[in-house]
Amino acid sequence: MTTETEKDPNKGYIALLGWSLNAIEAIDRFDRRYVVVAPDWARQYAEDNGIPYLAWSFDRLNERSYELGERLKEMGVDVAVPLFEETVEWAGAVNAVLLDNPRLMNQAFLFRDKGMMKRRAQLGGIRVGIFEEADHKEDVVKFLRRVNSALLKLDGDPNDPIHLKAFDKAGCLGHRVIRTPEDVDAIPDDEFPCLLESHLDGWEFGVEAFVKDRKIQFLNISEYVRLGYSVFVPASAELEKWRSRVEEEVEKLIEAFDVDFGFLHPEYFVTSDGKMYFGEVAYRPPGFNAFELIERAYGFNAYQAMALMFDPKATAEEVEGFFPKPVVDAKGHAGTFGVYPRRRVINALEIPEETEKDPYFEFHELAPPLENKVTKRSAFGTHWGLVYFFGDDAVRMRDVLSRQEELDYYV
Repeated sequence: MTTETEKDPNKGYIALLGWSLNAIEAIDRFDRRYVVVAPDWARQYAEDNGIPYLAWSFDRLNERSYELGERLKEMGVDVAVPLFEETVEWAGAVNAVLLDNPRLMNQAFLFRDKGMMKRRAQLGGIRVGIFEEADHKEDVVKFLRRVNSALLKLDGDPNDPIHLKAFDKAGCLGHRVIRTPEDVDAIPDDEFPCLLESHLDGWEFGVEAFVKDRKIQFLNISEYVRLGYSVFVPASAELEKWRSRVEEEVEKLIEAFDVDFGFLHPEYFVTSDGKMYFGEVAYRPPGFNAFELIERAYGFNAYQAMALMFDPKATAEEVEGFFPKPVVDAKGHAGTFGVYPRRRVINALEIPEETEKDPYFEFHELAPPLENKVTKRSAFGTHWGLVYFFGDDAVRMRDVLSRQEELDYYV
């Protein structure tokens, strides 16, 4: 990979924490110097392709985080940008050294520990559902019973579900829906401790907020067609009508979490009575390639935008000129569908003819199966790859993405 973009020494020198080719290629085309900090398995590829690289293991945060910060500081790096959930704490530790701000380390813990995150949000006056932490299976059963008792459920009534989430995993990983005490038996012991939440009946959606100088510079609302399966940007007019409320809630997050700069990916619920609940917030790019969807819809690169938000040397004029106007400047709606085999035994990848002929279909990133037997999906599971769509009409986009759940990609 040889860059054709001239690097400006007066602008920030960026360290990317984690290996993402999409992010690397984007920053390579940007006018900032950069270095990729990634595990040793990336070394050969980086050397073969001329990628500035520093080997580092992110297995667990320890006293060596200070050592990484010092090494990057000696190199002249200005700031570290986390690309994955597992590198958020490392970015906090490194930036505490690079920016001489110890508070950033503690702030990173808030973005990683869902229990601590919920408590901090609640202290900041942000509406959250009922939540508790669980150390054992018995805690899950007790929480399920207490929640349904508070809802005045009678014997024989079906339980309202509760949600079990891993403290520090991204997205749907480690997310289970629990409806009965029998469901608890299927939870492996190594998933404890974890977070328990009451179920919120409402419209769940995600937000991508680019923050600089404690202000929202650009905010996108991502519409979830079905959590764990499909999403599109920008959202439909029906969801966009909540934009002013969403901005208010993100501003509360900025204050509660003391965010001066960076990128926030919170998730919210809007209930039928118009109340907005906070779900959780991440400090790294979202799943389902939301950054790529934003670029397809708006034309600007979200990885470059994220680097701009982190860069302490970025000017107000540069930031102001970088972003388009939300919604009105979008060229259309871009969506992805995460494919998971619907059959237990498969032989081949076969894109449905209905999908290929749909004018909204663009391309896919699916690979032929390596095995015939499909492992039973644990919790929400992880998709096997993404299918991309683009079109003018949000309602039709929603219908197309929803329809994909009924089609077989692996036969």
